[in-house]
Amino acid sequence: MSRLPGDPGLLRQAGYALGFRLPPGNRDWVRHDLTDAGWRTRLLLRHLAVMLPICAGLALLPGPPWTRVGVPLLALAGSVLAVAIGSDDLRRARLRRHDLRPPDH
Repeated sequence: MSRLPGDPGLLRQAGYALGFRLPPGNRDWVRHDLTDAGWRTRLLLRHLAVMLPICAGLALLPGPPWTRVGVPLLALAGSVLAVAIGSDDLRRARLRRHDLRPPDH
């Protein structure tokens, strides 16, 4: 797969996944990321990339086995559900943060 113009690279993409704003030179990449087909999938995958290490940390906390499994699963399921439900609002906020106009539909 070829890289898009303005592709921010791995370090900046990690910051983008955490919610940081990318420089104006990456605006075309952000527009593509948030408006092209598959934007919801990319949004959820980015969220998983952030949440899985957090859930792994939760699983390492002391406690009975059912707690060490249940707490991370609950955190993951709740956060994925929240992102899936609020994906349109998250996309609009991220587009505004990068000075882009949200789609009309």
